[in-house]
Amino acid sequence: MGTVIENLRISAAEVRVTTPPWKVLIVDDEPEVHEVTRLVLGNFRFAERGLQFLSAFSAAQAREILAAHEDVAVLLLDVVMESEQAGLGLVRTIREDLHNPFVRIVLRTGQAGQAPEHEVIAAYDINDYKEKTELTASRLATTMYSALRAYRDMRAIETHRIGLEHVIDGSARVFAQRSVREFADTVLERIEQFSNIEHGAAYCAVADPRTTQAPSLRITAASGAFRPLADTDALQTLPAPIAASLERAWEEQAHHFERNHFVLYFSNSQHSETLLFASQSPPLSALDLKLIELFAANVAIAYENLHLNDVLLSSQLEMVILLAGAAETRSQETAQHVRRVGLLAELLGRQMGLPAATCELLRHAAPLHDIGKIGIPDTILNKPGMHTLEEIGIMRTHALIGARMLGGSNRPLLRLAAEIAATHHENWDGSGYPHGLGGAEIPISGRLTMVADVFDALGSRRCYKEPWPEQQIRAHMLEQSGRKFDPAIVDILVEHWDAALALRRDLPD
Repeated sequence: MGTVIENLRISAAEVRVTTPPWKVLIVDDEPEVHEVTRLVLGNFRFAERGLQFLSAFSAAQAREILAAHEDVAVLLLDVVMESEQAGLGLVRTIREDLHNPFVRIVLRTGQAGQAPEHEVIAAYDINDYKEKTELTASRLATTMYSALRAYRDMRAIETHRIGLEHVIDGSARVFAQRSVREFADTVLERIEQFSNIEHGAAYCAVADPRTTQAPSLRITAASGAFRPLADTDALQTLPAPIAASLERAWEEQAHHFERNHFVLYFSNSQHSETLLFASQSPPLSALDLKLIELFAANVAIAYENLHLNDVLLSSQLEMVILLAGAAETRSQETAQHVRRVGLLAELLGRQMGLPAATCELLRHAAPLHDIGKIGIPDTILNKPGMHTLEEIGIMRTHALIGARMLGGSNRPLLRLAAEIAATHHENWDGSGYPHGLGGAEIPISGRLTMVADVFDALGSRRCYKEPWPEQQIRAHMLEQSGRKFDPAIVDILVEHWDAALALRRDLPD
């Protein structure tokens, strides 16, 4: 793997940066005006950049050039060309049709009477007004300095605005992530949007606790040329200069910037650490650096929030399992049964193509399918023999008891659990309870949980039966397909039979 990105030749060497010249468009129907302007400004430089001249001899031709060159900095514009007002018409076209507020428009006229200065300045969005007779070489240079300085500053303000929009949008998307992998992928995606990332980036998790030795950095997400290195040790597979920067950032617990790459360092309150490396060329500008530091600050907050959310979610899910286990314990069943039901419901849901978020909710909600058994008397719940008709009626109330217990919550997990509690005894042919729903009337969550629950219960010991053999379970599931069970779900169960059996081996009673 170490040869995958050797061709990147990344080092800390200086990178030669060349800046393009400022574009100046001369619009005049007199060829000698173009020649004189080029001659006078031929050696002109501003902010260490020269000039690139473009020429148009009519307003129509100028419009085409401006549409093709959105980065024209200065427009030296004659008023009278193909018509007496051609130049002024072009001004409106630039601002209103081309929506270009940046180009600095210097109006040059040889017939001031055709366009009086006070009227033109008031009515048109131009930036300077000059009579050709007053534009000596020194005055033209002064005009150019002023126009380019204004253009540069306006472009800088716009760049800052766009950069901040990227940071705000990127930060919002990072904060919206709820899994570590999605978080890492989103951070990489967003940082590439407002930095000039040439080769790609990598997000690394510190696998070992902090010691005096070098850390083990596992690449958890990567982009560009680094994508093949996912799930490898960054210090072993990345080029030496990058590995050195990663180690330095980890040792100093701080961001580290080089000419052609940078490393961002993040940690949370539980001392979990991650590093983000990115390769960029040319080097970061001062603006890029500030934007990345601002984004990194937001990422650090989001990283801490992600950790706190994980802790809170883990605590909540642990309580859910304990609650579900308490219900099963009352009926002398095991907490492992409800865990397996949740995992099998998730497995079947994924194979049916349900969204990943829905499947994850299924894993945590399905274990609560029999929570209503808390409201059933022990004498009925744990009766070893056959139930009387009256006892069957009482036993069946657990579905609605569970739905009422869970249905008052606004949490998606508990709302789904309430739906499952109410419908996991509804049969495909309509013969189930409590509402006699059939077919697609039964929510998919209830259909999936029913298959998972019956499959696992048949293989478990109960107060009223011994575990069934595997072949007998399989025969029963196929026999009840289209009667008790959704046939599409049974087909998926049979197709993934070994995976379903593995859940029992991994989580035995």
